[in-house]
Amino acid sequence: GDGPTRGELDRVKRGLRSGLIRGVEQVGGFQGKSNILAENAVYGGRPDFYKHSLELLNGATPQQVAETARNWIRGEPPVIEAPPFPTELAPAATSADRTQLPMPATFPEAPFPELEQATLANGMRLIVAERHAVPVVQFSLQLDAGYAADQFAEPGVATMTMEMLDEGTASMDALEISDSLATLGANLTSGANLDFSVVGLSALKENPDESPGIYPEVILDPAFAPSELERLKRLQLAGIQQEKSSPTDMALRVLPRLLYGEGHAYSLPMTGSGTEEAVAALDRNDLVAYHDAWFKPNNATMIVVGDTTLAEIQPKLEQLFARWRPGDVPLKTLPDVPPANEPRVYLLDRPGSEQSVIIAGHLIGKREQADDIAVDAMNDILGGAFTSRVNMNLREDKGWSYGADTTVVQTQAQRPFLAIAPVQANQTAASMQEIKREIEALIGARGATEAEVATSKRRSTLTLPGRWETARAVARDIAELVRFGLPDDYWSNYAELVGALDAADVNAAATRLLHPDRMTWVVVGDRSVIEDDVRALGFGTVHLVDTDGNPLASP
Repeated sequence: GDGPTRGELDRVKRGLRSGLIRGVEQVGGFQGKSNILAENAVYGGRPDFYKHSLELLNGATPQQVAETARNWIRGEPPVIEAPPFPTELAPAATSADRTQLPMPATFPEAPFPELEQATLANGMRLIVAERHAVPVVQFSLQLDAGYAADQFAEPGVATMTMEMLDEGTASMDALEISDSLATLGANLTSGANLDFSVVGLSALKENPDESPGIYPEVILDPAFAPSELERLKRLQLAGIQQEKSSPTDMALRVLPRLLYGEGHAYSLPMTGSGTEEAVAALDRNDLVAYHDAWFKPNNATMIVVGDTTLAEIQPKLEQLFARWRPGDVPLKTLPDVPPANEPRVYLLDRPGSEQSVIIAGHLIGKREQADDIAVDAMNDILGGAFTSRVNMNLREDKGWSYGADTTVVQTQAQRPFLAIAPVQANQTAASMQEIKREIEALIGARGATEAEVATSKRRSTLTLPGRWETARAVARDIAELVRFGLPDDYWSNYAELVGALDAADVNAAATRLLHPDRMTWVVVGDRSVIEDDVRALGFGTVHLVDTDGNPLASP
């Protein structure tokens, strides 16, 4: 044949070039600068050989591709000779001291980009952060909706609506959207968390109008085609069934209702997938109603990070979203939940399971800058890092778990503090005892030490240059400011705030927030192996529940 069409070849060229451009935002990683330079030095003979490769790529014609295919696919089978490297390699230099880890004398500062803000004529808030290192612009539309908005609909509607956005619009079907994005070297994403629904676009600077032109159509004109909806419903139902067989997901589906109570916006499965009954009953009208209710410019913030300026991008966004009209949105209710008066244990039977999954926790206060840094360090020390107390106990000392940790789930309202530990089935009760003992020790006789706090502070600050390597990562942290109402200079002052932290701050936060005697325990495992030992702990009333959290009668 004559090879690929010019359009097919241009799409592949744009995809390869855009992958390189996005890759070099990072120092490391499989597509980062270090890997590109090393790979080209090995295979091309010089670190900058990628420049020659790009020249060949840009100059490739359909005829050349066809000829290459004929030579390598239809011709004689190629024979590749790869002689082994010498078994012993001589070092290039002998002066390096290999007895110590190489450490820089000073660490680079990591300034967060300055934020410029405006409000569009339709009421949408705009935040712009300039990053001119690579010709990429990252858009992130933040809608105040999320899984919590399902309280006005059916469980799983938020997830399904966001999944359906790129499955077709008024003028393009799913394949046409995908083909257009690939041709432009753009990436489109959509999804939700507990509080917000998000639509993201990563566009090359060389397409200043075409890529953003697709963006408002996906946001404003989703077709919600019934055929595509039925396909995604089947996938989501299969996902729910898979969650109900995965020990960790089983616990995460049941836990929110136990912590927040029936009817709370956060009481739905933490996975966001909803329930089988609700998803099976979804129809197009449910998605249209969700979209009509929550997709309002006055309920949205557009974050733009990359090779642009406020003066350049604001007029374009004004034009692109000029037809988006403001309107009222429902008011999500997130009432405070009183703390549990006593501990509770819930068992989910998973016959034959070699491991048990333990998830235990309780609610703590809303995220506030006043103690935000101390809470992060507290969690870091207890279970948020590999060298944390819980992991060193259950993994390194006891050998009962491959990895155990603690986390604070970030929400706009009260946040779950959770300990999560997959453990040997026959050590389930003993592991529960150790988790509780570690929390008691942190708020009691073995509070956080200055050495532990110093390690946490280094981890939080010295990783900042890597944290903000990419435009997408910067957009993610700006989204935190929006979601939690943090001050605009939060990240600019972050290193200073962390630097001022001491052990007294961490211990005060731990003592105020942690209540090991009021924990809700969800344990998934082989009931015949674990039940008697768990009951013998005396951690509270033991309830047997199914995968939906409904009570089961004891035999």
